[in-house]
Amino acid sequence: MTTPPTTLLLTRHGETVWHAENRYAGVSDIDLTARGLDQARALGDWAAGAALDAIVTSPLSRARRTADPAARRTRLTAVVDPELVECDFGIAEGRTLGEVGAVHPQKVAAFQRDPAAHPLPNGEDPKAAAGRGAAALLRIAGTHPGRRVLVVAHNTLWRLTLCRLLSIPESEYRRVLPGMGNCAITELRVQGGRAALMSYNVPLAVAAQ
Repeated sequence: MTTPPTTLLLTRHGETVWHAENRYAGVSDIDLTARGLDQARALGDWAAGAALDAIVTSPLSRARRTADPAARRTRLTAVVDPELVECDFGIAEGRTLGEVGAVHPQKVAAFQRDPAAHPLPNGEDPKAAAGRGAAALLRIAGTHPGRRVLVVAHNTLWRLTLCRLLSIPESEYRRVLPGMGNCAITELRVQGGRAALMSYNVPLAVAAQ
């Protein structure tokens, strides 16, 4: 018998102080802004009508706090998956790309040309991040066959993971997949270890219709 497809509803956490200033947060544990908390509450309102069967979240507090309203509204327990942590951006943590470029112009230029081949110094290998993110989603799908799962994690991890699952070169993640909006919804259908992208970066106001 064919295993029924799993619907994974991917979202990025709410806005943080650093993201509001366009700074890389990565593995740094940065709190949500007031706007980010509002976005999390809106995600909870959406989740109440989304027929969810499970919620999984990154271990970073900005993702867990974003998942909390959805867990309360659905009466589901949000499960923390350590493999969903954001990429480590090395020397860019807490900085804007412009600030890093002022000190390391050649390294930033190489990153902009091919971010997978030339990650920011001391940062995580983007291809390794893509691999762990893809493995995490396939595992989540495999343990929830035929179910609908909300997964709360991070902008760069999601884009790299989608590239891996959809056979897009990781070097193209910044161009092919524009940055995800906070708490926007991306729907992925997974069956038999293969993924299909049903929608990308849909604002909550639209996703709730």
